[in-house]
Amino acid sequence: MEETLTKKPVVRKPKKGKRQPMTWSLIKNQRQLIWMSVPLLAYIILFSYVPIWGWTMAFQDYKPALDFADQKWVGFKHFKFLFLDDNFLRVLRNTLAMSVINLVLGFVTAIVLALLLNEIKKVFWKRTVQTISYLPHFLSWVIVTGIVATTLASDGIVNDVLMKLHLIKEPILWLSEGHYFWGVVGASHVWKEVGWNTIIYLAAMSSIDPALYEAAEIDGASRYKKMFHVTLPGIKPTIVILLIMSIGHILEAGFEVQYLLGNGLVVDWAETIDIFVLKYGIAQGNYSLATAGGIFKTVVSVTMLLIANWIAKRLGEERLL
Repeated sequence: MEETLTKKPVVRKPKKGKRQPMTWSLIKNQRQLIWMSVPLLAYIILFSYVPIWGWTMAFQDYKPALDFADQKWVGFKHFKFLFLDDNFLRVLRNTLAMSVINLVLGFVTAIVLALLLNEIKKVFWKRTVQTISYLPHFLSWVIVTGIVATTLASDGIVNDVLMKLHLIKEPILWLSEGHYFWGVVGASHVWKEVGWNTIIYLAAMSSIDPALYEAAEIDGASRYKKMFHVTLPGIKPTIVILLIMSIGHILEAGFEVQYLLGNGLVVDWAETIDIFVLKYGIAQGNYSLATAGGIFKTVVSVTMLLIANWIAKRLGEERLL
């Protein structure tokens, strides 16, 4: 009897379901779904796969006036130029830094705001705060950067408040000093997108079983403990999925905000890969270099997406053991 009680239970891995073989009868039964997917499939092929033919420009000294057969093939010449160019390494640093800042701040602020909104009992106040928070999402970056530039001006509200609180003695030129620029971009992204990003988390929270909160309350859990031990675990799958999708855009630090807020004084901190491609590729007619930069971004994004997906899958398998 004692051996039975002390013996650890054997946890078996769930068997993977067998995939149903594709047969003509199955295709016939699902013909409506197949016909419905044809327009979407045609759209993806036309606008996502056909343009890949243009990647050949990255391996040529592409001249728009020449036919494809007359183009000069140069192999990986433009890729070598990118990785040996100090300017590209600088913009790669800027892109990664701002992208990571936007990713971390975006995730943390959205989850925190969603947790706080979920704790508001009055529906009117909850909807009011949520509406106010996601309204900036519908503003274009031209308007947002104008607001940011006015707010951070030497006579703007930020400097006025800091001086009246005696935190600074003289106005700070926020947009004229490079070491402030990444923080300004991150704060601008948070202000514009935090409310919109909370919508998915709030939807995930609404599907959590209320009995879990009742059981936690009976056990004496405070509001904060219910947030950490019930709400957060309940939305963990949503967080993982969104994180995987966001990691795939690790080199998408943005273009508009850096282009509109940047100036000659902060150019070493503001330029991203997109601005580099526009400035040294498209603007100078060097389409091969521009294409090489785009291919580099795509390869890195796909690689990061596969790695993140593999890590998430391995972590899920380890929990089942």
